[in-house]
Amino acid sequence: MRLRRPRAAGSRRRLLALPALGLLLTGLTGCGIRATQVPTDFGAAPSRVPCSLTEPDPAAQTANGVPVQVFLLCGSSLVTVDRTVRVPDATADAQRRVLVAQGLLDQLAESPSSSEQAAGYSTDVRGGMAVSGPRGRDPEDTLRLSTAPQDLTSYALSQIVCTFSDSAAAEGDGSVILGGPGADGLRRYACTDEVRSRPGSKQPPSTAVTAG
Repeated sequence: MRLRRPRAAGSRRRLLALPALGLLLTGLTGCGIRATQVPTDFGAAPSRVPCSLTEPDPAAQTANGVPVQVFLLCGSSLVTVDRTVRVPDATADAQRRVLVAQGLLDQLAESPSSSEQAAGYSTDVRGGMAVSGPRGRDPEDTLRLSTAPQDLTSYALSQIVCTFSDSAAAEGDGSVILGGPGADGLRRYACTDEVRSRPGSKQPPSTAVTAG
């Protein structure tokens, strides 16, 4: 007859170890701690939200002139920034429109300030462009650019159209009549929500204008 060895002591030790293991696992999961030795370093938090200026541009605050807004590029959208343009007192309305338009064009062509660049602002309008008023049989609210609108990039044209249509250079209905230096036909352009949100892929809508 074979005798079995008693296993009570070994079984008792294993049973006592199970509750201790369960308590250890419960403590780790209950505290939200994962059993890992891998460091989790995701870097510093962003210091500035893109397209958001923390304070007004000092140059725009100190410049003397008529307060205006121009549309700059930031990310994939058009965003307004504050500027000023100088218009002499007692200027006739027709000439005033042209002076305001030229001032806006010059502001669009200027490089954004250091704080604006840090926030992601840029411009696609190139310097040296001039604007003049109507000629011949053009409607009286016509603005002619020294570079034909169709020769501008989609970004630059969107900046100019949205800036002009939102200013004293427009006739007040949110549209602007633009032409070039040549005999090409005039077109009335509008600044829409789609143009402001996608200036690179969405040309400003326009319609042909018949000379008077």
